[in-house]
Amino acid sequence: MIVRPRPSLFQLFYIVRGSIVISIFPQILTVALISAMTVWAHQHHPKLIPDFNGAPFALLGIALSIFLAFRNNACYDRWWEARKYWGELIVLNRNLARQLLLLDNETSRHAVLRLSIAFCQSLVVHLRPGTNAAKTLKYLSAELAATYASSSNPPEVILTAMQQEVVTLRSAGVIKDIPFQMLDHTISQMALVQVACERILTTPVPFGYTLLLHRTAYLFCFLLPFGFADTLGWATPFATALAAYTFFGLDALGDELENPFGTQANNLPIVALADTIELNLLEAMHITDLPQAPKPVDYILN
Repeated sequence: MIVRPRPSLFQLFYIVRGSIVISIFPQILTVALISAMTVWAHQHHPKLIPDFNGAPFALLGIALSIFLAFRNNACYDRWWEARKYWGELIVLNRNLARQLLLLDNETSRHAVLRLSIAFCQSLVVHLRPGTNAAKTLKYLSAELAATYASSSNPPEVILTAMQQEVVTLRSAGVIKDIPFQMLDHTISQMALVQVACERILTTPVPFGYTLLLHRTAYLFCFLLPFGFADTLGWATPFATALAAYTFFGLDALGDELENPFGTQANNLPIVALADTIELNLLEAMHITDLPQAPKPVDYILN
């Protein structure tokens, strides 16, 4: 996720890092070149490129803008929903640390908190394949680490271990019914967060929307020079490149937001969020040798 101060008016025109323009530059350049060739052909071979009325393009542009807004709103809703679930996960872990204060046995309290840290770090690996699992494994016993590595749903393995730890404490009479119910509810809510994130990850925006938008955006931008070559002349490449930047940029931004757990600049910083939870729970365990709080690197927080 991009984390930076609001740029000045002058900075707006040369900021590159985090900008969508890098990924869509080939499309913009292609549209500008087609426009330049269209204007040249219209001026030197008017019979080859006759005059076209630009009014239909204006109507199509309005329709395309509405459709782009609809899809981008849908993608942003996915991004924001995922962020709310990770915010809920932070709250649940802080509540868990407070609820465990009823345990006099520090070893048992720390065991549950260590598993909770491992769960949050494993959820990052689960949602963002390819992420290093070292942060998870350092909080697991050798036996649990082996089970974790062989499971098709590793975060669930850790949640089950947390539940088993709480059940063991209840069976031993260390905690009573009401505290047990509180802890059980908190662990169940953590499971709900995992399921919600899995739903977002595995249920993309319907492919028909994406396909229709891609086709329409490309056809519109490639045909746009023919409608304005006579009216705008050599200003047509600039105007069409600007239109291409807007339409292709919104399209590409929607693609990024559609999967909020990815590694692109505008995706959620789930690594930083999991590290924040780890830091909070280590503080709750009164550990003094704490890792650094997550900080953006080149304005990007992962």
